[in-house]
Amino acid sequence: MRQTIVLITLAVLVLNGCGGPAPSSSTGEPTQETQKGRTFAVIPKGLVHQFWLTVKAGAEKAGEENGVDIIWIGPQKETEVVKQINIVEDMIGRGVDAIVMAACDQEALVDVLGRAVEAGIPVVTIDSGVASDLPVTFVATDNVAGAATAGEALAKLIGEEGEVAVIPFVKGAATSEMREEGFRQGIADYPNVKLVAVQYSQSDVAKAMDVTEDILTAHPNLKGIFAANEAGALGAVQALEAAGKAGEIKLVGFDASDGEIAALENGTIQALIVQSPFNMGYLGVKAAAEHLDGKPVEKRIDTGVTVVTKDNLNDPEIQKLLNPL
Repeated sequence: MRQTIVLITLAVLVLNGCGGPAPSSSTGEPTQETQKGRTFAVIPKGLVHQFWLTVKAGAEKAGEENGVDIIWIGPQKETEVVKQINIVEDMIGRGVDAIVMAACDQEALVDVLGRAVEAGIPVVTIDSGVASDLPVTFVATDNVAGAATAGEALAKLIGEEGEVAVIPFVKGAATSEMREEGFRQGIADYPNVKLVAVQYSQSDVAKAMDVTEDILTAHPNLKGIFAANEAGALGAVQALEAAGKAGEIKLVGFDASDGEIAALENGTIQALIVQSPFNMGYLGVKAAAEHLDGKPVEKRIDTGVTVVTKDNLNDPEIQKLLNPL
């Protein structure tokens, strides 16, 4: 009888040990159950740019430290507003514990985020916010101040006089609107600098190249360009190099992808306004976790910017900023 009980117990233990795969993280790798059993949806504006991959790394690092599983999911392109709304609705249906997101449109996402809050799911916005006080906090660069710095840098690069253009990315996206506004503020102190063109890249390199070519054709005396994100800067680089204007027309970009750094090194880009996307992901997830733990969270968390030029590119602090992984 004793032997029979032992055999049955062993059989139960074996079956339990083979009952199925371990829980999976957003990358598909097996992981242990999180300490608090929480799952956060982290929803970027897009998936194709290096900027968002660095945000993802920061979010996952904070997830590890705070016992949170991260679902990384977003639209392929930053212009796919409806798709992002649908993703948020799906995450509400799944009952995630928090949503951390960069909004494709500051107005269009308000209603669906309201439904998330009504369902008891706190929302933290990163990089690009919404026109609402619903989010617990907004974790981002001060985009107006950062772009004002870009305007000042470009004005000095062109000798404080001449025609300039700005290439924002998506009209209606909060980040794009703020960077355009900030750039205008930055050049306002230079009365001999004239803004002659504003063209949107739609966060697409090919489109950015096309609009830069259009600007060069319409304004042959152009002296400088501010490209407000990675795609805009890379497209402008291609257009300037194709036109033989690299270095002659000064270019200030935002962000610091490998392609932008290469263009800085070869002289097509003269300055980059560099954010900390790793910190956006990290602090966004951390803020959501702290809110759920009942800890106070500041309504606005500024992750700052740094002006990177060829002269300071190899400084240790700059390299740490550019290579947080």
